[in-house]
Amino acid sequence: MRRSKRAQASVTVLEATLGVLLVVSVIFTFALGVPGAKSADAQAQLDIYAADAATLLSNEPPRHQDQTRLAEIVASASSFSRERVELERRVERILPDNVMFRVETAYGTAGHPLPGDVPTGTETVLTTNGEVTLRVWYV
Repeated sequence: MRRSKRAQASVTVLEATLGVLLVVSVIFTFALGVPGAKSADAQAQLDIYAADAATLLSNEPPRHQDQTRLAEIVASASSFSRERVELERRVERILPDNVMFRVETAYGTAGHPLPGDVPTGTETVLTTNGEVTLRVWYV
């Protein structure tokens, strides 16, 4: 029988190489994280910010009339115009500095223009006078 002149790798070297690759892949998984995990965490946190801010606003007394602050801003176009600036100030105080917001009602919007390419947290509150939607996103 004729012997081949090709070299063969030993099984031990192959096992060691596979072991090193496995260890390196586990290290990179922990170091870099799983794809999409950060965006899912960010989305969940944004939803929490929106829900918390909407809850606070829906339980605050009105500045002039009606049952709550949110019910007051959707009572009429004139009440929305009157309360818009103060609503923006209040929402800015509630949310962290790195979070922007937009409040949407049937009579208009308050806050910042909503960018189209960012994840947002959303909460809609039904008041006696209509719906108020709060959208939040990271700067």
